[in-house]
Amino acid sequence: MSSRPEVVGPPELFYDETESKKYTTNSHIVQIQSEMAERALELLALPEDQPSILLDVGCGSGLSGEVLTENEHHWIGIDISRHMLKVAKEDNESDGDLILKDIGTGIPIRPGVIDGAISISAIQWLCHANSNKENPRKRLLFFFQSLYACLARGARAVFQFYPQNAAQSELITEQATKAGFNGGLVVDFPNSTKAKKIYLVLMTGGIQNLPKALTDENESRSRVEVIDRRNHGNMSSRNLKGSRSYIEAKKERLRRKGRDVKPTTKYTGRKRRH
Repeated sequence: MSSRPEVVGPPELFYDETESKKYTTNSHIVQIQSEMAERALELLALPEDQPSILLDVGCGSGLSGEVLTENEHHWIGIDISRHMLKVAKEDNESDGDLILKDIGTGIPIRPGVIDGAISISAIQWLCHANSNKENPRKRLLFFFQSLYACLARGARAVFQFYPQNAAQSELITEQATKAGFNGGLVVDFPNSTKAKKIYLVLMTGGIQNLPKALTDENESRSRVEVIDRRNHGNMSSRNLKGSRSYIEAKKERLRRKGRDVKPTTKYTGRKRRH
């Protein structure tokens, strides 16, 4: 059994050029990351039909940011891996503003300007020390304090993560509470080994009830159908990332934003030979 990547070493070394490219070329990774980002966005409970300014913590290659863009939100991505951010910039044509930063040293964003934050498979990295100078408990607290400061009053932050054990979940939740957040864990499909997903839903502006967890496959199918309709088709018919139709749709979104894009040619969407 292979070791969890966050146990082996720091994320900026693990997510090298080879590993980073997997996040846009592996269809399974793309689908899973997109589905978890959709669920995190749903748990934010944002006002309907109103674009928001969102933060993507550990944005990686921009897969979750792509979901935010499709839902017409503006977003800022922050990640520690130069290679991941390079892929995000190249493949997503900078739909989001990207920041190279170790989140354990804080979020460099002005107070109160973010309407919500999501994070997919990133927060567990802060639970491990990669040098004698790193204290996971202090790094988590500082991260959550800086995140709380940049969020607007009443905003939420949703973290999908893979805790190594119950103690790790408690550590993360405890430090978030110390920073001023309310909330707790929402566990989708708790009785399923394969489908189980854990989300830490954090809230500002007073104690609120946690969102309802998904508990059965019928509920999951219903939710996916809603997501598919919102994105103009089911997963099999959606534009495949990197395809000609995907690139053309992407360029059209950028044109509507007033950005200059390269014209489409007969080579658009063809795989490059190396």
